[in-house]
Amino acid sequence: MAGKVYQPGESYRYPLIIKKLLITPVIYSPNKEIVYRDKVRFTYRTLYERINRLASGLEKLGIKQGDTVCVFDYDSNRYLECYFAVPMMGAVLHTMNWRLSPEQMLYTMNHAEDDVVLINSDFLPILEEIRDKLTTVKKIVLLTDEDKKPATKLNIDIEYEEMLRGASPTYDFPDLDENTKATTFYTTATTGLPKGVYFSHRQLVLHTMCTALMVGSYESIGRFRSRDVYMPLTPMFHAHAWGIPYVATLLAVKQVYPGKYEPEVLLRLILGEKVTFSHCVPTIIHMLVTSPVAKKVDLSHWKVIIGGAALPKGLAKAAMDLGIEIYAGFGMSETCPVVTIANLKEHMLDWDVDKKVDVLIKTGLPLPLAEMKVVDAQGNELPHDGKSTGELVMRVPYLTESYFKDPEKTKELWRDGWLHGGDVAYIDEEGYVQITDRMKDVIKTGGEWISSLDLESLTSQFAGVSEAAAIGIPDEKWGERPIMVVVLKPEFKGKVSADDLKQFLKKFVDEGRLPKYGIPDKYVFVDAIPKTSVGKINKIELRKMYI
Repeated sequence: MAGKVYQPGESYRYPLIIKKLLITPVIYSPNKEIVYRDKVRFTYRTLYERINRLASGLEKLGIKQGDTVCVFDYDSNRYLECYFAVPMMGAVLHTMNWRLSPEQMLYTMNHAEDDVVLINSDFLPILEEIRDKLTTVKKIVLLTDEDKKPATKLNIDIEYEEMLRGASPTYDFPDLDENTKATTFYTTATTGLPKGVYFSHRQLVLHTMCTALMVGSYESIGRFRSRDVYMPLTPMFHAHAWGIPYVATLLAVKQVYPGKYEPEVLLRLILGEKVTFSHCVPTIIHMLVTSPVAKKVDLSHWKVIIGGAALPKGLAKAAMDLGIEIYAGFGMSETCPVVTIANLKEHMLDWDVDKKVDVLIKTGLPLPLAEMKVVDAQGNELPHDGKSTGELVMRVPYLTESYFKDPEKTKELWRDGWLHGGDVAYIDEEGYVQITDRMKDVIKTGGEWISSLDLESLTSQFAGVSEAAAIGIPDEKWGERPIMVVVLKPEFKGKVSADDLKQFLKKFVDEGRLPKYGIPDKYVFVDAIPKTSVGKINKIELRKMYI
């Protein structure tokens, strides 16, 4: 696998490939730590060697350029090593969403044409169930935190650490074409089959650079710098954990990987390892800030980006009350994923807290190199006036070029050279994008649109509300009417009525922030709101329950 031999005077065409991201951290901070729970702790120098050993071990198993390696694991140092070693050797990393149904997992593995599976022992029963229906898988590598191999019906070819110990500490990673496919994963479909998206080395490097610029270089709150301590709270199977592990590695920050998400373990790691920077969906931050332990500890050193779903104002203020610097970001599986971050502009830094929060929960400002606009039904661009609402479309140098082996769905995604993500939004005079709803979730009543996200954010500000979800239900007169599904905080259960919430929302009508027809007629109090496999509110399931 030797590289090209260059002749005197011949220039080097520098490819934007993932292996180039490892040059800086190994020089800059070789002794910074990578931590996995309370089980593993090593330096960047060791990380680099382990990446080499992993590639060497996979090659011994028969993996070559163009093959696909599927990974089932919690957030771990092993996953980080796979983020680099697999694409760097020219193979494709398929990150498996282990929250899918077994049937969906089977479909995605056959569709992606997986050759080797690296699987955590917790997920062996799932693989046992579908193994005889897998059409391309040749080898299985066991990932385990224990010293002994678990009982299983599967033919395990080798254990991960055993494979690394028997592999070479050096590997000649090739200078690939930067457009070589590096990763693939599947959208979390609540109906129909999951759709595969994929990204090249060039796209991942550009995403890393643009995200690093946005979260670290602009004067704002929550900046991500080389002195930070990073811990993801987004599954690494989901959209490259928002690409932040690549950014963290480029910056050579200390990285902490929590494994299985357990509130007490997460809090212990945040405090014990002095974690300063994380990202997660609203469900996770809600779980943490409502934990009784959170009120007894100091979280004022912690910065958190919220994505995957809108950040309700009530939840943002609850986090800020604990000292957490919190702000929103936005992306999709199809966008690699980050395309906006809700940075404060310099002239906003001295605003009062309530005014800042209104900006920090916005969808955000486009990342460097990102072009975004809002268009009407005819494709005409709408003005940036903070009220002209249409479909959000975008051009960014790292958007997926197509759905994998699905040309029909690709035609729906890309039209007139712009990616159509299916979001309804407006752009204000300052250039902030604000998504008001998914096109499929917007509530249409009497010919007018009501934003379910606005309703959820406003309702979340009621003192007794823990979570809220809004959907439209059929109405003979108006076409649709909004219904609010509400989870109350434990101390408020049985003490809050539908009329209390109606009266609370009326003040937003008086302030001009909600139309009068936007106040829901019906409120349902529940113990829990159904979520998707990546922690978003499952509105399809809610519609099944209440329509």
